[in-house]
Amino acid sequence: MLRQRVLTALLLAPLVILLILLVPTNVFACLLGAAFLAAAWEWTRLAGMKSRVSRSVVLAFVLLAFIALWTLRAWAWLWPVTIVAGVAWWVLVCLWLRNFAFAAAPTAENRTIKLVAGAFVVFPAWIAALNIHGSEPHGHAWTFLAMLLVWAADTGAYFTGSYLGKRKLAPQISPGKTWAGVYGAFAASAIVAAVAGWLLGVRDARLIGLIMVTLFTVASSIVGDLLESLMKRHANVKDSGALFPGHGGLLDRLDSIFAALPIFALGKLLLGL
Repeated sequence: MLRQRVLTALLLAPLVILLILLVPTNVFACLLGAAFLAAAWEWTRLAGMKSRVSRSVVLAFVLLAFIALWTLRAWAWLWPVTIVAGVAWWVLVCLWLRNFAFAAAPTAENRTIKLVAGAFVVFPAWIAALNIHGSEPHGHAWTFLAMLLVWAADTGAYFTGSYLGKRKLAPQISPGKTWAGVYGAFAASAIVAAVAGWLLGVRDARLIGLIMVTLFTVASSIVGDLLESLMKRHANVKDSGALFPGHGGLLDRLDSIFAALPIFALGKLLLGL
């Protein structure tokens, strides 16, 4: 499984990096929107929707919301408010994770709750990514760094958790995650942030601030991963899909990024980077 995961990552990572670094923000918005739509399709399944027609209707509304958010981007308050709402949502998710049984039953009311939750997962992350990508200077590089922090955290968590992990983080939700993995994620991402921040010209006290933002970003990415694991537990499925060999569905690859982007975007704004 590890070999398959590595091969898939080696094939996909260069393409993703090139798209982030080379395409203009309006094109990036379309490409990222398409990826998020595919993840939203998988989310509707985890939420308990079985009818493909109903799921398609939900997806149409998501697409219309993307178009509206992009069209109204000239409203100076809209994107920052959406990002802050995303940050607040991931704080609220921590309470949900403490109550495993909340919205677990396959009822119409719980499906609605999970669909609304999906909106708070998808839209703030999309806005945050575009806000970072379109910023000056080095917006494309900052976007790549946001993604790289999550990838570094995943790698650090995997290896430290595999070799040192004993105490479980959330055994009822995701038995494979350990506190050692969390510490490894923090260490790996902090090193990446320090090096990347220096290369991006952040060489004053804000570099310490960037490392602190990174730690909050990684903590949020872990919460995002746990929320999707919770959804899969409720839906009694192993993966959100089977798009990527060894990696599951697109939502399985984006769960951490969905949570990380609003926190990183807000931290970047507050630091004036």
